[in-house]
Amino acid sequence: MGGDSFLLEMHGIAKRFGATHALRDVSLAARAGEVVALIGENGAGKSTLMKVLSGAHRPDAGTMHLDGKPYHPTGPHEARAAGVAMIYQELNLAPDLSVEDNIMLGQELHTVGLVRQRAQRERVARALALLGHPELRPQARTGDLSVGAQQLVEIARALVFEARVIVFDEPTSSLGHRDVQHLFAVVEKLKRSGRAIIYISHFLEEIRTVADAYAVLRDGQTVGHGCLADATDAQIVTLMVGRSIDDLFPSVAHAPGEPVLALEGLSGRKMPHNVTLTLRRGEVLGLAGLVGSGRSELLRSIFGLESVRSGEVRVAGARFTPRPRAAIRAGLGMLSEDRKGEGLAQDRSIEDNISLSYLRPYTRWGWLNRRWRARSMAGLMRSMEIKARSPEQPVRELSGGNQQKVAIARLVHQNADVLLLDEPTRSIDVGTKAMIYRMLGQWAAEGKAIVFVSSYLPELLAMCDRIAVMHRGRLRDVRPRDQWTDETVMACAVGAESE
Repeated sequence: MGGDSFLLEMHGIAKRFGATHALRDVSLAARAGEVVALIGENGAGKSTLMKVLSGAHRPDAGTMHLDGKPYHPTGPHEARAAGVAMIYQELNLAPDLSVEDNIMLGQELHTVGLVRQRAQRERVARALALLGHPELRPQARTGDLSVGAQQLVEIARALVFEARVIVFDEPTSSLGHRDVQHLFAVVEKLKRSGRAIIYISHFLEEIRTVADAYAVLRDGQTVGHGCLADATDAQIVTLMVGRSIDDLFPSVAHAPGEPVLALEGLSGRKMPHNVTLTLRRGEVLGLAGLVGSGRSELLRSIFGLESVRSGEVRVAGARFTPRPRAAIRAGLGMLSEDRKGEGLAQDRSIEDNISLSYLRPYTRWGWLNRRWRARSMAGLMRSMEIKARSPEQPVRELSGGNQQKVAIARLVHQNADVLLLDEPTRSIDVGTKAMIYRMLGQWAAEGKAIVFVSSYLPELLAMCDRIAVMHRGRLRDVRPRDQWTDETVMACAVGAESE
């Protein structure tokens, strides 16, 4: 922890968009050498507050101070110049440029129009050395790096700017276990160097690892803050959702029935390799493994999003050739892990995203009855607790949690019998997670079969009937969940002999 004075202070911040109050009288403070966890449900105002801090939004009211001096940036460039850097969840890099070019982009060192290459390389080398990753070559093509290494490039960019306040927005959402541990070590190093860190995450155990203090937002207002060691997880969750969540992993009675999906020696062009697996009606099957283990490729191969090289897929006993349209007709529903890139049509409306895969209830003689559809969509939005102005609102305007609800609502509307869910709870708040967990149990009780890919072991161990572990494209082991522990799942995922 730093001294008594705050490096960053935000008081009484308010921001309004039309009739919507995104922020009301919000305060946040961070000392040098301190990590402050900014916590709240999707739509609570975290992103808006950070956009105010980074100069992307001008506040309607309130004051900000940086190192004791008034701070009111007119844009992101001015905020960076003042020492405030954002590390966004969606990495903002030019994949065809080198590591050095990405780090220096927009802040090149030059004299009379000529770039000072040697001075730039020295500055980039210092930033990478501070991160403890001198092996990250400045001339390497950024697009060839792993997601974890690309994130280091983003952080190095902030260090080259000599940022004193660094905001991490859901930094581990796309990282594997090893990269997460590396990130935690980097955050600790930045903290020891005297920087103030704002850390946004929905994982409470992650926050416990890295943060010293916390601030909770709900409905655009500050509802709690203090020393993290003085607050229990239950207290923080109650502040986040405004009510007590007695059981984060609700248990809904269900019993697996007859086989509904069978894979025999399924192999893709790259992955998976020779996977044989049976899924039963009313069963929740967890799929664990490290990032790159082939979990997503397996689901995409079953649904027909990636080509199948050999093997067989059977749905309800009938042989099935994987193609997306045929998969939907056969009763399969797919939820992509890439919500922004392919899970949703960001510029289309909520009702389009939910209904376009299954328009039959609203068509007569080839014509779409928009009134029937709008009525149905409004009811589904209420049952899914999707917060939006209307079914016509573009999906891109929704918070991440509400976007995920829209993606799941599509599967509900489609009435799929086999649900292939790839990271369904990634980057969403604890209240929405509890809702999704409850729905998983209800779907299983209705006889639906579910494959649940997740990098978050506690939810797999709590919610699944069986857990399968993949390693380098191969299915290594499948067991009932009570025969697994965190340690045995991880040992199997890294290729160690399972016990």
